Amino acid sequence: MQLYVIGVNHTTAPIQIRENVAFNSEHLASALRELTLHDAAEAAILSTCNRTELYCSAENPEKPLLWLSQYHKLDITKLQPYIYTLPNDEAVKHAFRVASGLDSMVLGEAQILGQFKQSVKIAQDAGTLGSLLHKLFQRTFEVAKEVRTNTDVGANSISMAAAAVKLAQRIFGDISEQKVLFIGAGEMIELCADHFATQKPKSMTVANRTLERGSILAEKIGGHAILLNDLPECFAEFDIVITSTASQLPIVGLGMVERAIKARRHRPIFMVDLAVPRDVEAEVADLDDVFLYTVDDLAQVVSDGIINRQEAAVDAEIIVTARVEHFMQWLKKRDAVPTIKALREQAEITRQAELERALKLMQKGESPEKVLELLSNALTNKFLHAPSHALNQAHGEEHAKLEDVIKQLYQIKS
Repeated sequence: MQLYVIGVNHTTAPIQIRENVAFNSEHLASALRELTLHDAAEAAILSTCNRTELYCSAENPEKPLLWLSQYHKLDITKLQPYIYTLPNDEAVKHAFRVASGLDSMVLGEAQILGQFKQSVKIAQDAGTLGSLLHKLFQRTFEVAKEVRTNTDVGANSISMAAAAVKLAQRIFGDISEQKVLFIGAGEMIELCADHFATQKPKSMTVANRTLERGSILAEKIGGHAILLNDLPECFAEFDIVITSTASQLPIVGLGMVERAIKARRHRPIFMVDLAVPRDVEAEVADLDDVFLYTVDDLAQVVSDGIINRQEAAVDAEIIVTARVEHFMQWLKKRDAVPTIKALREQAEITRQAELERALKLMQKGESPEKVLELLSNALTNKFLHAPSHALNQAHGEEHAKLEDVIKQLYQIKS
């Protein structure tokens, strides 16, 4: 079995591709169990707005990739141009870089670490982690902590939430007179709500599938909550709309926005769709008086302060490279375990056979001194027979290499 990372991210695939291979967290456990049933020995799936990645132990990457395309009912030939497949040490390095924020759209952003940990917990609860991936992720989170502690790669980074506020200010200037709508009540929306709350907008509303969860967030930010089903009737009230849900289908359709624009007498609506798959139908972007941004559109805004973080990233990459080497050394030792186990089993069989022979000699009346002498000689001859025979049979360069190995194994000084 080999270690692989198979996936797409914001650098290899546009949002139109990423949203088609995204996983809903509610279905992640069952998907993992399906993947490990035939196509992988161990597996975890990291699915965020910027990436979908399979971390797996498998004989080859073809089966997990085929599973990914079949699970999402996609033509594999259309998916392959956007896929990266990273084996062994490349996979380890990638995991370390992702968790450390070095592979994010926002260099050094911290949210990915929490998302990574949540994905690993889901895999652990689903029973799809074995000793290899468990060790990999343990080391991954240790490296991420080391990078955060010892470098400034996360310093002054502008989050997606902060970028959304900046963009809104570009459209409206002072947003204290604007009404803000948050669709969803998950972690990303909570971050956005916290940022917008500092600007003291005219009102803040949380629309969610369940009123209970929406009310918790609304109370925290001093707003009020509504159900998603209420959106068509009140959508026209809002100047700023931030959405991020786990819905597999758009929540805000073209018709809803068209009606809102008409009711607003063409006052602009600023919208940020942070969901993957997208919550807002793509055609909405073509409407006049609508400023719609997706996660990919925020790249320029979040690049502020990038130079200092890039300099810090050099130090972070040095840490990652060193820790990859350490992990691969552990992996090599792990791969040697079956050979060591077989060697010990073979030695134990020899020891037991010679011990039984010695006990029979003592039962026949042989002196303990003579039996011990015979036992020690027999064990020495048996254990040295294989390397001595191999050395005698080898010739030329093979003999020289084997002789060096034997000297190293038995610590023989020439």
